[in-house]
Amino acid sequence: MATVDQYMRAPQPAQIPTVSRPESTYHSLTTFNLPTGGDRKYSTQFADLYFARLALLKRHVEATVHAAWKDFDLDGERATAVERVLDVRQGELSWVIGTIFMDMKLKPNILDDIIKEAFIIAPPPRETYRNGDKGDRIVIEDESGRLPITGKFLHEFLLCTGCIVGILGTENKNGEFEVIDIKPADLPAQPPRWNLHNLSLKEAGEKPIKAKKAKGKIAIVSGLAMDGHFSDVLLLDMLQEYLLGETGGAQESSQISRLIIAGNSFADMAPIPTREVMMKNGSKSFSAEPNTWNADPTEEVDDFLASLLPTLPITLLPGVSDPTSVSMPQPALHSAMFSKSRLFIRHPTEPENALSWFDSVSNPWDGEIDGWKVLATGGQPVNDMNKYVNGGNRLDMMESILRWRNVAPTAPDTLWTYPYDTDDPFVLRECPHLYIVGDQPQFQTRTITGPSGQSVRLVAVPSFRKTGTLVLVDGETLEVSTVQFAIASEHKKQRNAQRSVSAQNTPKRKPRPKPNTPKNMPKRNGATKRV
Repeated sequence: MATVDQYMRAPQPAQIPTVSRPESTYHSLTTFNLPTGGDRKYSTQFADLYFARLALLKRHVEATVHAAWKDFDLDGERATAVERVLDVRQGELSWVIGTIFMDMKLKPNILDDIIKEAFIIAPPPRETYRNGDKGDRIVIEDESGRLPITGKFLHEFLLCTGCIVGILGTENKNGEFEVIDIKPADLPAQPPRWNLHNLSLKEAGEKPIKAKKAKGKIAIVSGLAMDGHFSDVLLLDMLQEYLLGETGGAQESSQISRLIIAGNSFADMAPIPTREVMMKNGSKSFSAEPNTWNADPTEEVDDFLASLLPTLPITLLPGVSDPTSVSMPQPALHSAMFSKSRLFIRHPTEPENALSWFDSVSNPWDGEIDGWKVLATGGQPVNDMNKYVNGGNRLDMMESILRWRNVAPTAPDTLWTYPYDTDDPFVLRECPHLYIVGDQPQFQTRTITGPSGQSVRLVAVPSFRKTGTLVLVDGETLEVSTVQFAIASEHKKQRNAQRSVSAQNTPKRKPRPKPNTPKNMPKRNGATKRV
């Protein structure tokens, strides 16, 4: 028989091995944070944003095209530079720099909003803006005007509204510029590894490091799509248990040093009602009816994050379906939404270089993880760009975005954005080492290189809810692998059947009695009865 001493003895280290995660160096930047307070203004025109973008990128494009075309000649004619779009002369071989604009009949416009306001059925959302050869055209523009461009080589180049490029060719008799070649600004300068970390050490009076090996892995997931109904949560449970080391082997999970959630943590809820629907339902601002706001999705996301945060730091980006501003750049999801997880956020009284275990950031976001410069988005720029090219390769679009040096090229034309007037924060000043895009159809990855030795790892992250894919990036080599989570169809059917039976057996809540307001008081003999 066991004695009291045997029950009360301390755990033996040999019997309970401990597993710890490697430490991850982390520095978050505020490049894409919106202006605060009175500095935030919505009265400026979006044209200022295009002019600011062109002014920022024109000199970089000039350097690229000059190096590529300075010795170019066609049938003995040397190509010359033209300063403005309207200075192009017919029959002269030249190059000019400007902003691409895609004039497409199927693109959304302000008339669609007017149609909604007038209670007319609006056109459904389109998966593509392309209309074949029926009326679509491409122009290049600057502060002087617009010039239509054409040519048999034009289809070889990936283009969309808002990209700044240089074009080489000649103007034909129809006033169109026949394009021979197109050049972007190409990748910007890439900072050395550990750049931000060494700057922070220098500010603290410490000695910078020359080399340091990262032992962990960065986990990336997108599209958790929690709806608060707790339906089909087995995938999320499997992900949670894997990240906590409860399944799949503790040694494997312990190598994960940080989790990045790249948008769409919340499911896409019902759209904003139109004015007609609101008038039909009536105003409920001062109604005695119970509040229809459902906090279950927020609680589900908060519970998921709070279960991981004690052992795993998390960076949370918003997405198109998350409860924050829909325009780019999206502000961080407010900490007030996460009553449990916000305990792990850096307190305002702590120093700025203090590590925040839970970092709710903007979309797009950039920072440094394990010495690597990281750029991440929730996927809206690439998804909107895909509507211009009609089913192109997502990695090609991501590469083009970096070579154009513009994180959101289609903003503000078809991608909502804040109306910047003197600057364009979407213009890349530095080349990242790791570029992450969430909410993509499938997992893809590629490494691209630049003219000055830049090397960028591209990672397209699919929706976890649809694909069950968790992406792992090695913190030292940036090699990418995936972990797949799946549910057997028979087991899924069984769980759904059990849930259906449980729902049928659950007694329904009695409706809450309505208070006696003047609207529903009982009446007698045509007069209001006083209660």
